[in-house]
Amino acid sequence: MRNNTNDEHSRSEESLRDETRRHFFGQCAVGLGTIALNCLLAGDGKAGPQRPEIDPTKPMAARRPPLKAKAKRVIYLFMAGAPSQLELFSEKPMLRQLTGQPPPPSLMKGRRFAFLKGNERLLGTKRSFARYGQSGMTLSELLPHHRRIVDEVCWIRGMSTNVFNHGPAKLFMNTGFQIPGRPAFGSWVTYGLGSENTDLPGFVVLQSGRRGPRGGASLWSSGFLPTSFQGVPFRGQGDPILNLRSPEGVGREQERDFYDTVGALNRARLGATGDPEILTRLSAYEMAYRMQTSAPELMDISKESAATLDLYGVKPGESGFATNVLLARRMIERGVRFVQLYHTDWDHHGERGNNLDGDIEARCREVDQASAALVLDLKQRGLLEDTLVVWGGEFGRTPLGEVRETTGRDHHIDGFTIWVAGGGFKPGYIHGETDELGFGTIADGVHVHDLHATLLHQLGFDHQRLTYRFQGRDFRLTDVHGEIQHKLLA
Repeated sequence: MRNNTNDEHSRSEESLRDETRRHFFGQCAVGLGTIALNCLLAGDGKAGPQRPEIDPTKPMAARRPPLKAKAKRVIYLFMAGAPSQLELFSEKPMLRQLTGQPPPPSLMKGRRFAFLKGNERLLGTKRSFARYGQSGMTLSELLPHHRRIVDEVCWIRGMSTNVFNHGPAKLFMNTGFQIPGRPAFGSWVTYGLGSENTDLPGFVVLQSGRRGPRGGASLWSSGFLPTSFQGVPFRGQGDPILNLRSPEGVGREQERDFYDTVGALNRARLGATGDPEILTRLSAYEMAYRMQTSAPELMDISKESAATLDLYGVKPGESGFATNVLLARRMIERGVRFVQLYHTDWDHHGERGNNLDGDIEARCREVDQASAALVLDLKQRGLLEDTLVVWGGEFGRTPLGEVRETTGRDHHIDGFTIWVAGGGFKPGYIHGETDELGFGTIADGVHVHDLHATLLHQLGFDHQRLTYRFQGRDFRLTDVHGEIQHKLLA
């Protein structure tokens, strides 16, 4: 019995070894052949991580991307709070006909919402729509100025995301992850490309609306990237950064002496500790010194022509979205790599001051003219060809009406609309189709990770290779997801 038991144990052990070898060589997802192939490709520069060579003393020095790029810079117009695609871009006649009826159970199955309680009814829009341009894009009456750019932008009508609450969803749209701590899209871009202006930050953030966006500074944080690559918030009027001006009685020579002294102390500390963030501090001091000259010139829009001010709808002396959009154009003209504008109060649930009646009209009046003007102005200046302009929010709105004080819609993560102009995206192209009630995408869906991958591709990067090693792992904007959407590209 003992011998039989030993024999069985021996055979079992031998079988396990054989099975383990078979599994390792043939059945595992990454076999030796795959590993060898990746090593060979990495040797040829065709695989493996792509990390920019960065001079730590000049982290924002301009760099060439590894691939052929169609775009050099980005202006991102972020509509914080999530505009309703059903009031702006997606006419749904069937939804209008069925207003007030319960939603089909088949379309509700498996869906999650932020605030709906189960007693809501279908809600068609009251807005009138028409088709415009050779593309035949449908626009509502709320966006009259967008009619001028329907054939200049690429319409993505089947966007989807993973997160249905504002703060996490904004983080997801900006960083590819719903928890703070990851680098923003603008940080990845400046990490890869640096900036073409040494006197202004490479990544600038402008804000308008009654309050800042939910998520705050984590939306433009550099995360685990060096802090040189984080977004720098500018004010839309006066000094872009508080305390930028010299104190009374302090001249440029005195300031230069101060910066040199502090710089020497920081370099001594750097030699003692090796802390790379000290280099960031040194760069920040130098940037502040140079900005005392460059920033006032940037912010002075009085030299813009009356025709340009009229085009954007800018009124001298007033701050707001239109002024910020004009400043964004002035920034990228001066070599700033990435400018992101946040305009808030798009969260139209149906409360007083936050509904789909007068409130959405006000938001559209605030952004419509300047958004269209930016595309037209960049085109006539020859800048649209290599500038990416992105317009959209963190998600869309549900086809169901919320039971609140006035008319509104809840958050919806499927089938919302954004648009992208310039930078090699196909102009006048409508991509994606949603079902007749607007619940979800039925053709050509684009996920947030796919959008990021495609934008990086146009900037000259393989999204799978632009990485940063942190805590023993290579991180990237798209994590382990994302596919380039070639149909969107000219």
